[in-house]
Amino acid sequence: MGQSQTTDLETARRLRLIRTSKGISQRDMAKRAGVGSGTISQIESGSTQPSVALLKKILAGVDVNLGFFFSFELKNEDSFYFPRSSMRDLGSSGVSYLLVAGERRNRKLQMLIEEYDVGADSGRSALSHEGEECAVVIEGRLEGTVDGQSRVLSPGDAYYFSSMLPHRFRNVGDIPCKVISACTPSSF
Repeated sequence: MGQSQTTDLETARRLRLIRTSKGISQRDMAKRAGVGSGTISQIESGSTQPSVALLKKILAGVDVNLGFFFSFELKNEDSFYFPRSSMRDLGSSGVSYLLVAGERRNRKLQMLIEEYDVGADSGRSALSHEGEECAVVIEGRLEGTVDGQSRVLSPGDAYYFSSMLPHRFRNVGDIPCKVISACTPSSF
């Protein structure tokens, strides 16, 4: 197999992993990027290699930067075990979101190890997306606000709600807060 064909297949596999980890169809990804409906299919099948500009446009539609796209490690998708060192951190600004089994294709469940620095939050505005999510606080204190209702959760406390409801989280304790969460369908 030539270098070009290997590169085409790697790009195809990476794009498929990004798309399936976010739980979206090829058509939805194309629509978000403003490209033709067959473009994603052609790239994922390896029949066409996108230009950097086109790839950047496609990735922007799903909030993924080019650096991450080419840097995440491709591993055996059939693996059953995932050491912490293999998990990609999807967070920023005082919040770490370690994605479990991020390289697994067609993942229906998203599981994260969330770590909030003291005072850190999930963002200024509330999130809302398709699905359901739940979590258990392992360490620290987490203030959850779901559909305007707030509650401070301590270790052992949990939440479960429809992700369509606006929600936001904030570490209100004086130590880092650790949460184990699950969401379906996967949004990362």
